[in-house]
Amino acid sequence: MSDPVSCDLVIFDCDGVLVDSEVISCRVHAEALTRHGYPITAEEVHARFLGRSARDANLEIERELGRALPAAYDGDRRTALLEALARSVEAIPHAHEALSAIGRRMCVASSGAHDKIFTTLSRAGLYHRFAPHIFSAMQVRASKPAPDLFLLAAAEMAVAPSRCLVVEDSVSGVTAARAAGMGVIGFTGGSHCRPGDDGPLRDAGAGVVIDDMRALPRLVAEYRCPAV
Repeated sequence: MSDPVSCDLVIFDCDGVLVDSEVISCRVHAEALTRHGYPITAEEVHARFLGRSARDANLEIERELGRALPAAYDGDRRTALLEALARSVEAIPHAHEALSAIGRRMCVASSGAHDKIFTTLSRAGLYHRFAPHIFSAMQVRASKPAPDLFLLAAAEMAVAPSRCLVVEDSVSGVTAARAAGMGVIGFTGGSHCRPGDDGPLRDAGAGVVIDDMRALPRLVAEYRCPAV
């Protein structure tokens, strides 16, 4: 058995980890569903769908309704969301400084579609730090909590899953990373996070949970991959 080594790749979720977008997304998602005949609050969207793809959310709602959502719904939601994010989303506090201090290769693996990822990262001034190493759940068959997206990111970056460290804010994301055989740091520094959110992330498999990006570079430097 070899000695543990430091990670070769840090994989970031986007929403709620790099950009403070979840409050905006949950509000727009709830408003669009309500307009199209499925009354729901932003808090309920947060509880049910945080970290999951819009595709999976739609399928769950349609199963509950026993019918398809109106044809205009998805386009309406996407247009409203991109407009809201382009107007007001900001980087997570201290994200720029943390990324500059991490001496590892990095990429993004997000449940969002590519146009949403581009919009948020660009508005926050972070897109250039990751492009072209940006992966979306739209590229895989099963989104988080399945491991497919993280395994795709590792494969595209030519790094073994066991040498990857993921930064995630949702239980579904932590679950996906652990299923992929990766280490996970939980993050609860987004404006959508609530007291006690660290507990479910730890229970899902996050080795440590932080609420301040300034703690991340040290944790990445100290992290050791499991011995093989």
